Amino acid sequence: MEKKTEGTGKGRESFGSRLGFILVSAGCAIGIGNVWRFPYLCGQYGGAAFILIYLVFLVAMGIPIMVCEFSIGRRSRHSAALAFETLEPSGSHWHWYRWISILGSYALMMYYTTVAGWMMKYFAWHLTGEFHGLTPDEIAGKFTSTLTDAPSEAFWTILVCVLGFFVCFFGIQNGVERVSKIMMTALLVLMMVLAIHSVFLEGAGAGIRFYLVPDFSHMAEIGIGNVIFAAMSQAFFTLSIGIGAMLIFGSYIGQDRSLTGEAATITALDTFVALMAGFIIIPACFAFGINPDSGPSLIFITIPNLFSQMAGGRIWGALFFLFLSFAALTTVIAVFQNIVAFAGDLFSWSTKKSVFFNAVLVSLLSLPCVFGYNIWSAFQPLGAGTSVLDLEDFIVSENLLPLGCLAFVLFCTRKNGWGWENFLSEADAGKGRKFFYHRFYMTWIVPALIIFVYLKGYWDLFSPQGTKVLAFWMTIAVLLLLFILVTAMPGKKQRAKSAE
Repeated sequence: MEKKTEGTGKGRESFGSRLGFILVSAGCAIGIGNVWRFPYLCGQYGGAAFILIYLVFLVAMGIPIMVCEFSIGRRSRHSAALAFETLEPSGSHWHWYRWISILGSYALMMYYTTVAGWMMKYFAWHLTGEFHGLTPDEIAGKFTSTLTDAPSEAFWTILVCVLGFFVCFFGIQNGVERVSKIMMTALLVLMMVLAIHSVFLEGAGAGIRFYLVPDFSHMAEIGIGNVIFAAMSQAFFTLSIGIGAMLIFGSYIGQDRSLTGEAATITALDTFVALMAGFIIIPACFAFGINPDSGPSLIFITIPNLFSQMAGGRIWGALFFLFLSFAALTTVIAVFQNIVAFAGDLFSWSTKKSVFFNAVLVSLLSLPCVFGYNIWSAFQPLGAGTSVLDLEDFIVSENLLPLGCLAFVLFCTRKNGWGWENFLSEADAGKGRKFFYHRFYMTWIVPALIIFVYLKGYWDLFSPQGTKVLAFWMTIAVLLLLFILVTAMPGKKQRAKSAE
């Protein structure tokens, strides 16, 4: 039974069009994970075989979780700061889990702004010919030098914060929606131009075959289990679900369209960009004899080397990093809007007050990531060779995102939460595809998959360092999951009262 305090949305700003909602939501989903992580994972895990498994898990996990977020947002007309409290049964404590979304959004921006700053800096460097005539070792040294230059890193990071909150200052329609439409349109055009250029390079055919023709024998050599988990993890994290970033945009839309159809459209657009990013990078790598499985260094070391060998590489490199900058900034703006909405819901702050406060706060919170590569480089929180960014990414990607997704799914399916019937009614309201996932699947299978991803992340990180450390963290993980499953249950008196 829902509380009578359910948000009405009176006076609440909304999107100007369905296209605006789709592009803003897709912009939130489309980020560094699509255009940075996806191509090198394809290179590492066998190309097309990895892609097929990835697409399966997008449908199996990504879409239904996104529908849960959108449904909670649209029904409550609030951000995650008040959404649980608005919809939960009387006497329950689901609203405690708003802190997963709040902490997750801030923690994500503590390092995402720094990486977005790298993208913008590399765009400026390519535009000014900074890499012209450099050897491969000199190009690799450029990335190392930029990390150790604390003032420069701080400048680019704070610039990202200022630009993102400046857009949010103008609200949903005049700020977030308008700018996201422009950047998403530019991103798609740049992507198509770069992909066409890449596939027509001499020698790119081998890369296209690697990318499009599944090689399951190669997948078996790598390890089928490793490939499946990599694909599952990428599908799980690519859509920016779990911290309320999608929920907030659901709160700004009407009930004229069903949410399953909207989630499928956004997922398709997100996947299209990820696939096109692979078409930009992998054929070009094969054309110039560069290994496409070089991991995170692919973007900042391997790709600049590639453009340095290419005719007109200065221009193509600038366009490529402009494309990456737009992908990063659309996510930054979307999550900043979520952060601005938190303050509005919790403290009734105006947009202006929330923007100015959070612009300063997020800029300051981003500095530890900047300093982690220079003045704080001796601090290696997760072992030798790790940095502050690795710790922050671990907190978000391996903890808050999966726990947030678990909380959203359980809230929508459990009787002591919002409940299946309420969720289904909201998800299916309006024209379009109805929610086709079975209740049993959503209640048991999806949570089991989320828990598996969560625990496997801990296993991979801590198992090389000894079973005692692993056992400790696995115990903590299980206790957290049990806490989510049990503590939100109202007592007998509250359940009886709610049933009246």
